[in-house]
Amino acid sequence: MKQSVIAALALVASAVGAQGTAPIKIGEINSYSAIPQFTQPYKQGWQLAVEEVNAAGGLLGRKVEVITRDDGGKPEEALRHAVELSTKEKVDVLAGGFLSNVGLALADHAAKNHRVFVASEPLSDAIVWDKGNRYTFRLRPSTWMQAAMLVEEAAKLPAKRWATIAPNYEYGQSAVASFKELLKAKRPDVEFVAEQWPAQGKLEAGSTLSALMAAKPDAIFNVTFAADLARLVREGNQRGVFPKTPVVSMLSGEPEYLDVLKDETPKGWIVTGYPWDQIDSKEHGTFAANYYKKYHENPKVGSVVGYASMQAIFAAIRKAKTTDNEKLVTALRGLQFSTPFGPAEFRAIDQQSTMGAFVGKLDVRGGKGTMTQWRYADGKNYQPTDAYVKSRRPAEAMK
Repeated sequence: MKQSVIAALALVASAVGAQGTAPIKIGEINSYSAIPQFTQPYKQGWQLAVEEVNAAGGLLGRKVEVITRDDGGKPEEALRHAVELSTKEKVDVLAGGFLSNVGLALADHAAKNHRVFVASEPLSDAIVWDKGNRYTFRLRPSTWMQAAMLVEEAAKLPAKRWATIAPNYEYGQSAVASFKELLKAKRPDVEFVAEQWPAQGKLEAGSTLSALMAAKPDAIFNVTFAADLARLVREGNQRGVFPKTPVVSMLSGEPEYLDVLKDETPKGWIVTGYPWDQIDSKEHGTFAANYYKKYHENPKVGSVVGYASMQAIFAAIRKAKTTDNEKLVTALRGLQFSTPFGPAEFRAIDQQSTMGAFVGKLDVRGGKGTMTQWRYADGKNYQPTDAYVKSRRPAEAMK
């Protein structure tokens, strides 16, 4: 009898010891093959963060291991990977996502399986509001937040007749709806006279611009990105639409896209972006120097997002002193953490980060696109009221 008790205690001790030294596993899912210009710098950003934390001794005395998967930009692939990472690999936390429809699929998985998911990139408002849940937290400023930043500048334009162009899926739909709502609130005199909804990655720039300009808009709100943005800019430049017609554009000041446009960058566009070479804060300087030292290239927005995503997860684990997901939810709500853009926190009411974005105008210098007249828009100043959030976020998501 004594021997069996001793053996049982030995097994328990062995299990506890193994758990205490086993790595903390983070399951990371992203659209690596579908959108490499963003996701490759993003991957390098989180790899730098993991390397730094492990060099400093890890978390809770354990090393951090990231197990990554490529969803190819497909929600069904992301879900398949999420199931495999959770059940087979037994990861402690899920992270990642680029496209909003993929992010929403992963958020739904998180809710159903009580698994913390830190959505790094998806910008859809629905991910923290209409379809928000207890286990999903989002890092980047949402479409509502970035629309609010841009509307501050758009409202100053004399333009009354607006046209919009956005990819026809959750991100584009959400961005246009927010921009319309917020601009009309500031400028009741404006009207929206035309809309174009190309499929993501399949923009027919000629016919799209023809349809928009037939409505004779005073200004355009653009939400296209990646290859679609390049097609739109080149066609618009050739037709003389840009810079003649003012454009307010989400994300277009990001190096990922300016590096492609080069001297074709449309001057004067009002954008959100990342003037990495002009930021002189200590946090950003340290990050940029370490990033360059490791990769021999300058950071992009994806780099910042990947790095900050891991910093947020690390801070939550330190605060919770465990990887138990229920305790991590408690730790993440109201969590303060550092980013290369400065301090940020996850709002307890909707689990949205206050990390901001840079707002400015596009220009060309030395044959390359850049941002000028920019300012940092702190995300905490571009959040809706608590009453607005409560009107859109499910009550059970706030428990």
